[in-house]
Amino acid sequence: MRGGPIPARTKSAPDRPAAARRGRPRSQEADRAILAAARELLAEGGLAAMSFEEVAARSGVAKTTIYRRWTSRGALALDAFLADFQAQQPLPDTGSLRGDLLASLRSWIRSVTHTSAGPILAGLIAAAQLDPGLALAWRERVLGRLRADQRILLDRAIERREIPAGTDQEVVLDLVFGAAYHRLLHGHQPLTDKFARQVVDLVIAGIQHV
Repeated sequence: MRGGPIPARTKSAPDRPAAARRGRPRSQEADRAILAAARELLAEGGLAAMSFEEVAARSGVAKTTIYRRWTSRGALALDAFLADFQAQQPLPDTGSLRGDLLASLRSWIRSVTHTSAGPILAGLIAAAQLDPGLALAWRERVLGRLRADQRILLDRAIERREIPAGTDQEVVLDLVFGAAYHRLLHGHQPLTDKFARQVVDLVIAGIQHV
């Protein structure tokens, strides 16, 4: 076997960290600051008051960073709204349809009357009438999620034989939450606990007597 010097290995550049190859990770602190600033501006003056410039000034985050993360004011406004609102809408399991619907409606009313969610929600609904992209996102991410959760409550009630299997769930949800949205948007009557009880009791009585 012939001997001889072993050729030196060519020194390669060290591997770059995975995070560096993918780009800098998003800062959760910056996201929280942006969403909080957007929420404040929405509560104060609606979508018209929530420009990217104002959000940048209030949050202390560069405007270019905000533009990279959100493609439109509507997209940012929706994320700002959902950051708090969804956590305030837990799925109840009281053992009865009346208890479940009442708990859900009470949570919704509490959110829109005791937090900034009310004026923000009303403003987003108004803005969605002129912005097809925002309207689609609203139906999918807010309305669609809420109704999907409420269908679980109705399915449970059918399994317990509280209501007929053929109950039109879409109509039930329209009646319960449609009444609440009506009062929120028009402001002609208050959203009270008495109102919540009356709506739920009337809807359940109607289902059971169809």
